[in-house]
Amino acid sequence: MTNFLIRTAVNAVALWVAAWLIDGIVLAEDDATFASKFATVVLVALIFGLVNAVVKPIAKVLAFPFIVLTLGLFTFIVNAFLLQLTEWISKPLGLSFEITEFWWDAVIGALVITIVSMILNWVLPEKEDLDR
Repeated sequence: MTNFLIRTAVNAVALWVAAWLIDGIVLAEDDATFASKFATVVLVALIFGLVNAVVKPIAKVLAFPFIVLTLGLFTFIVNAFLLQLTEWISKPLGLSFEITEFWWDAVIGALVITIVSMILNWVLPEKEDLDR
């Protein structure tokens, strides 16, 4: 359970940083209070985590030839697709999460999310450290 909460927090911070850096990604700007913004960021992070857990393995298998041909760079396109899918799921739920354009905003957003997640995973304790 602790690992799930840490992953959700990492996703939330990474999504927030991507929205802060990239003008084409809007996250929780419609909400007025801090609590509603925080809830929106956490809920979008939960959806993003579920999409990564369920859809990412299937997408990577289907995109495997392109990933091999591009020496792994196509993984960013797969991650951008997952980010776009998160937006499509968030909209009907009434969450304030929008990506203006797929090509630049979602792809660069996926790159930012990957870098922030890597840095946070280096800083935060491993699952084995939490069990001790």
